[in-house]
Amino acid sequence: MPDPDTTRSSTARVTATAPSGATLATLLLISVTAVWGSTFFLIRDLVAHVPSADFLAVRFLIAAVAMGALFHRQVRALDRRQLRIGVVLGLLYGVAQLLQTVGLEHTDASVSGFITGMYVVLTPVIGAFLLRDRLPRSTWLAVGLATAGLAVLALRGVAVGTGEGLTLLAAGLYALHIIGLGRWSTASTAVGLATVQAVVIGLLCLVIAAPDGVTLPADGGQWLSLLYMALIAGAVALWAQTWAQSHLTATRAAIVMTLEPVFAALFAVLLGGESLTARMALGGGLVLAGMYIAELGGRRSDVRADVDPPSEALHHEP
Repeated sequence: MPDPDTTRSSTARVTATAPSGATLATLLLISVTAVWGSTFFLIRDLVAHVPSADFLAVRFLIAAVAMGALFHRQVRALDRRQLRIGVVLGLLYGVAQLLQTVGLEHTDASVSGFITGMYVVLTPVIGAFLLRDRLPRSTWLAVGLATAGLAVLALRGVAVGTGEGLTLLAAGLYALHIIGLGRWSTASTAVGLATVQAVVIGLLCLVIAAPDGVTLPADGGQWLSLLYMALIAGAVALWAQTWAQSHLTATRAAIVMTLEPVFAALFAVLLGGESLTARMALGGGLVLAGMYIAELGGRRSDVRADVDPPSEALHHEP
């Protein structure tokens, strides 16, 4: 019979060396934020010709059609409760997108980016209020660092008005969406839930855009940008976020997602012709520090869960 202490030590070593689901989920979510960050200058150019609601409607309807064609079996496999969850999550995300877009018409883009990023604070606060989540001090430190990084990256003065209020409401809805994914998404339902969300978001935006008619891109370059944002930054990213959050806590996911403005600044330097500034370096460094602390705390929790299983799991029949 193997020695229990030896068995537990081996388990700890395997856990330390083998990539966990949480690690893969974090890497996938980082990739998603990189894709989202790459769309900032594309969206800026596209919405100069296509109204925001029209853009969102066409983007997510294309994503929904593509996902429905590929994943219709996974959607049919969802039960009624899971379908309702997908509809609610899609409505939260769709309304948040619309509020953020309307708010952007009344405030500076930099202020909008910072206030939207406040979901990193609202996620643990709302989670603690609604779900009675208890978070360690290291997580709150990570939240504080990430928020400070967002402020350094984005803020150059802020006034409180209609645009800021709408954007803060959007941030709250994004936080609820993140909490909902963390609560209800599973690896087996991720594809189906993501597809339902894309359909709901597309239809919601279409209802808003339809009264004035839907304006479509005018040339091949605009269509190429739209297809990239629909298929890669829309369909693939929505699935990836849904799957990743089946392996991560909501707060941990929110902290990782604050990398989006860091990638946006990076792409602005590499592709947009902007210069790297001390503000970008400091803000990006603070966000990265917050993410590192969140990941370190999350991995320690993962190792403790694997090394110290419930006592009944250590008793087995000879």
